[in-house]
Amino acid sequence: MADSIPLPLKDRVAVVTGGSRGIGRAIALHLASLGANLVINYSSNPAQADLVASQINSASASRAITVRADISDPAQVKSLFDSAESAFNCSPVHILVNSAGVLDSKYPTLANTALEDFDNIFNVNARGAFLCCREAANRIKRGGGGRIICLTTSMVAALRPGFAAYVGSKAAVESMVKILAKELKGTGITANCVAPGPIATDMFFAGKTEEMIKRVVDESPLGRLGETEDVAPLVGFLATDAGEWVNGQIIRVNGGYV
Repeated sequence: MADSIPLPLKDRVAVVTGGSRGIGRAIALHLASLGANLVINYSSNPAQADLVASQINSASASRAITVRADISDPAQVKSLFDSAESAFNCSPVHILVNSAGVLDSKYPTLANTALEDFDNIFNVNARGAFLCCREAANRIKRGGGGRIICLTTSMVAALRPGFAAYVGSKAAVESMVKILAKELKGTGITANCVAPGPIATDMFFAGKTEEMIKRVVDESPLGRLGETEDVAPLVGFLATDAGEWVNGQIIRVNGGYV
């Protein structure tokens, strides 16, 4: 019997922020299926995170732990990476997927955006991504296999009304990541953004009427909302050695929405 083909991420450690639900959950499960050991970060719901970890630990050779951390707090981001490094025989972190994010489900115009909501969105989406990328740039394994992947949004290209603060926060991340990729020259670490279009998650449905949802579906050339499973394989590819030549890019995965 021929030897089985080794899994492409076998024994590599991946940190997935916002990994307990939505797109982050699908990414965590997919990376585990490729052989990675997972650190599933969550901010408020340990039960959901524990469910994802137990699914990985019971269904694959990969292992998973959960770590609570507010990614807008630098001390908690450092602690997240500390936990990751100590969890799996002191293996270094190979992959960061920053999937944590928030939006204002009131979808206000810029003129009607509350400063408190603006600050919350930028704290998590922009500051959080900055802190995670900064920690990753200093601590991810060098010399090959190092990956930084930030989830942004196709709304940066679509520029629809009602998303000014959210899109502004994600556009900031896209700019930072493109610069980071250049600054990581010589390390073997790549940095990219994956920018989904409308995906059927709790965050997408929050605050939307049936009419709003139907309008989004009608705008899609494929006639449907995206699923989390439409995004996870792209992140998986970027995380593997096969994705090395993709670096400093914004990849919009949206079914032709924009």
